[in-house]
Amino acid sequence: MTTPAPAPALRMGTAAGRGTLLAAVLASGMVFLDTTVVNVALPKLGQDLGANVSDLQWTVNGYLLMLAAFVLLGGALGDRFGRRRVFLVGVVWFTAASVLCGLAQGTGWLIAARFLQGAGGALLTPGSLSVLQASFHPDDRGRAIGAWAGLSGVSTALGPFIGGWLIDTLSWRWIFFLNLPIAVLVVLAATRWVPESRDESASRTEGPERTRRRFDVAGALLGALALAGVTYALIDVPARGYDSAPVLVAALVGVLSAVVFVLLERRRGDAAMLPTGLFSSRLFSVLNIFTVVVYAALSGFTFFFAVYLQNVVEWSAFRTGIALLPMTLLLLVGSARSGALSAKIGPRPQLTVGPVVAAVGLLLLRGVGPGASYWTDVLPGVLLFGAGLTLVVAPLTASVLAAVEDRFSGVASGFNNAASRAGGLLAVAALPLLVGLSGGGYEQKGELTDAFRGAMEWCAGLLVAGAVLALLLVHRPPRAAPPSQPCHSLPAATPPK
Repeated sequence: MTTPAPAPALRMGTAAGRGTLLAAVLASGMVFLDTTVVNVALPKLGQDLGANVSDLQWTVNGYLLMLAAFVLLGGALGDRFGRRRVFLVGVVWFTAASVLCGLAQGTGWLIAARFLQGAGGALLTPGSLSVLQASFHPDDRGRAIGAWAGLSGVSTALGPFIGGWLIDTLSWRWIFFLNLPIAVLVVLAATRWVPESRDESASRTEGPERTRRRFDVAGALLGALALAGVTYALIDVPARGYDSAPVLVAALVGVLSAVVFVLLERRRGDAAMLPTGLFSSRLFSVLNIFTVVVYAALSGFTFFFAVYLQNVVEWSAFRTGIALLPMTLLLLVGSARSGALSAKIGPRPQLTVGPVVAAVGLLLLRGVGPGASYWTDVLPGVLLFGAGLTLVVAPLTASVLAAVEDRFSGVASGFNNAASRAGGLLAVAALPLLVGLSGGGYEQKGELTDAFRGAMEWCAGLLVAGAVLALLLVHRPPRAAPPSQPCHSLPAATPPK
């Protein structure tokens, strides 16, 4: 006879509850910061290391690739071997890779370290929230997750100030070294207060459950190969040409891996990393396509805007870092209200209007040039862009979770997280190719200006495409889902979870 697991007992207001919340907030804050603020450092690190455009793309995409490909596997490892244990492994791994990033003496070193950092983040990201879900008493769980969401948002808002100041005052290397003291606090708090927990059925090693609960490592590797192959082909085309062997091989590997991934997941059924039964819900499928499109626009914008403000408008890293702060504040203040509105009227109006408002903001920002005033040239576009995202984020999250059965809520959230990162990954890989930016072009004002304006048009087009998709195909979910923290870590207002 199996003894039922004891109910989680942590309460808000106790030392253990506060310590567990502190560990989760600080850890997720590290990941959010390194998802965003690195883009602010791109001009300085590019100059210091002699990087070209493809090097800058891989500095961002190496990290995003590992997060997108392995975040679901990271959550499964926590369920099997213990959420606190895997969370701590992720923290130590992520921090060690951060130190390697800060010590990088060349672009190859930095890119390799960013791949490692993303792998650590894939272990850490699902753990920061799952330890709260598993550790707190049901009566306090909602408050704990709400506090995590709010405090993580505050840490994201502080990123522009701290990151920009470090880049200007010390060096871009310190945005990575900053993770070391934060990680020490996380490890101390986690080992002192976070209780261990695991999914006992996932830990079963005997009987029929053993086969059903084994890891889908093949699925995770195939997903990574698919993303990596397509990303490599897109980034290398400008330098090698469309007909070069490396580009063709990479594209072929990416496409074949994607096909085999889908066939494998269909064959494995509910044992798959991504149960394909989820896509029997047309709404779930549409919402994830919408996620890819909207987050591609967001990531493409933040990648270009941070470099443009520094290399063309000639703003400092600090000023660049805080330029989009109003967007973060709008998201922090308005997301809960947006979610509540969506619960009343359904998601379609906000998922249709929000991207259009954001697109108008990008088209306004397209006109920013040398000598621009923040208050008259930058702020109006930023406010519109932030307002559009605020209309979208909470309804999107709630609708994704409401589109599937409750038993699939974890994997649905994880897949939507991966979809948002994959959208960003593909945008950063493809946009420089589409607007003709390559080599050292990001250091040439004229070339970068043309590329930036073209990129804003592409990103605005993606947002409008998302609005059309929502208008035609999104309907009210069959059951209401409470407004919640986004499934994905938003690449927040910092011109760069």
